[in-house]
Amino acid sequence: MLDGAFALLDAVRRRGGEAGLTEIAVACGVPKGTAHRLLEQLASVGAVERRGRRYVLGPQLFRLGQSWQPYPGLRIAARGPLHRLRATTGASAVLTVLRDGLALTVSSVPGRGEPLVPVRDGMSFPLDTAAGRALAGRERGPVLDREEVVPGLSCVALPVRGPDGRVIAALAAMAPADQALAPVTAAVALAATAIGDRLARAERSGEPAIPSAALSAVLLH
Repeated sequence: MLDGAFALLDAVRRRGGEAGLTEIAVACGVPKGTAHRLLEQLASVGAVERRGRRYVLGPQLFRLGQSWQPYPGLRIAARGPLHRLRATTGASAVLTVLRDGLALTVSSVPGRGEPLVPVRDGMSFPLDTAAGRALAGRERGPVLDREEVVPGLSCVALPVRGPDGRVIAALAAMAPADQALAPVTAAVALAATAIGDRLARAERSGEPAIPSAALSAVLLH
């Protein structure tokens, strides 16, 4: 039953977070009666909500998802540097980790690259993108993509390293191709270093990557 419930939730996710009973049942290959029973059980715990005759992902999934940390303290440590990167360059700022052979976005701030590639937490990029190549950690220096993947869009990515030196994430900035990349590259490098430094300080002190008062503000945001 648990596998079936997660299959239904994934079917709703793949349809943009909203779907009708029939299309969910067809996508999962189960009878409508079975799908309806499981969806109603999911609705009772806030995993989905009903909107008319359709189902949408519910607030409980959002709360649980916000609690997931691909690396202890990573999303919290990245919050300030990501916003500063966006403010400094105007580019879309994206933090990714390696999951299931893809670069999974765990934190993002939309910027000038948004019309060409919308960025959202939870979206994935192939490993042949700048972010994916930075995650591999095999290239020296910043990874540059000048319209190689998306026409009109450039990307700069750098690995983010944990306190032990391992690559734990990649930070990328996506901007229109007519934007000068040298300042963007410098800003990405500063942001990636800031994230790593915050994680290292947190590990040495045994405290969160940001002060507890700021952590409360993040969680309540």
